[in-house]
Amino acid sequence: MKKHLLAIFTLTAIILTSCQKDEDNPFLITASQVGKLKKDIKLNQLDSLYNEDSLVKETSGPMQLRATDEIKVFEKGGEALLILEPAQEFDSTSTIGYIRVLDPRFKTKAGLNSESTFKDIVENYKISRIENTISSAVVFLDEINAYITIDKKELPSSLRYDTDTKIRSSQIPDGAKFKYFMIYWD
Repeated sequence: MKKHLLAIFTLTAIILTSCQKDEDNPFLITASQVGKLKKDIKLNQLDSLYNEDSLVKETSGPMQLRATDEIKVFEKGGEALLILEPAQEFDSTSTIGYIRVLDPRFKTKAGLNSESTFKDIVENYKISRIENTISSAVVFLDEINAYITIDKKELPSSLRYDTDTKIRSSQIPDGAKFKYFMIYWD
C-alpha cells in the first residue's frame, strides 16, 4: 500500500512540475497564452509584464485611413517579438484581441512558429477552414486560436488571381511559408 501511495505521489509531482514548466515557458503558445501574455491580461498591465522589454505604442486617430492602437513588443536587444492589438480599440482596460507572432522562439507544444511551413500545420493540427482573400490564403487552427496567412505567391498559379475558388489544403504546397502567424482571443 505504501508503495502505491509513493508511486501516485511521485507521478502527481512529475505531472505538476511539467505543467508548471509549460506555464513558465516565456515563449510557449497555447490557446490562452503567448509567452508571458495570458488571455485575461489587460493593456494597462503590459508595462509591468514586460518591464525588462520595450513597448512601442502606435496610435493613429480617426482622421487617418486606418485607426490603430498597436503595441509592439521588443526585447532589450532591440529584436521585435510581438505586435499586439487590443480587443477594444483605444481602451487601456481592454484585453488583447490579436497577437502577431514575429519571433520564431515563440512556438506551440508541437513546435509551430513564425518560420514553420504548411507541412508543419498539416502534420500537427486540424485545419478548421481556409479562406481565400485577394493576396493570401488564411488557414484557421481553432484548437490554438490561431490563423496563418500564406501569400498567394506560395500557391499554384491557378489560385493566385482567383478569390472565388475554395482553396483546399491539398492545393497548398508543403513548403509554403507563413506571411503572418496570428493568435486571436475573443
